[in-house]
Amino acid sequence: MDDTQAGVLNTIEELVASMKHKPGALLPILHGIQDHFGYIPDPAIEIIASHLRYTAADVHGVISFYHYFRSERPGRHVIEICRAEACQAQGGREFERHVREKLNIGLDQTTPNQDISLKAVYCLGNCATGPSIRVGDQIKGRMSPAKFDRLVDELTTFKLELK
Repeated sequence: MDDTQAGVLNTIEELVASMKHKPGALLPILHGIQDHFGYIPDPAIEIIASHLRYTAADVHGVISFYHYFRSERPGRHVIEICRAEACQAQGGREFERHVREKLNIGLDQTTPNQDISLKAVYCLGNCATGPSIRVGDQIKGRMSPAKFDRLVDELTTFKLELK
């Protein structure tokens, strides 16, 4: 085991130990780990299971049940595309088709260069201006294929960091 792996394991141990005594600790622990790493690394499952006296299958089941949790490192930018009815009524299905073709990936996938991950969400609370997406903390409405293409160009060409 190299220093990086040891550091990951130590960080997971610390996060779990700091929250394991909370009521219903599993979800706060998973959120804490994902907030720290951007996803739930595989070694976290055994560590969590050991501390909480669950089986690894129990922990994995919770991770796989909730769409929020990721088991793989996301791209530098996560684009969430709204699939709710209001966005669909504003051309969301055609827009989503364009997004998948432009990025050449499906939902819950990441571009080969690790720049962009695509995720489905079912309401961004921006119903009046659909179709909508969220990139980082920014919600963008009235999206069109042309606006999306410009956004992707900015994200990938200039390595723009949205906060």
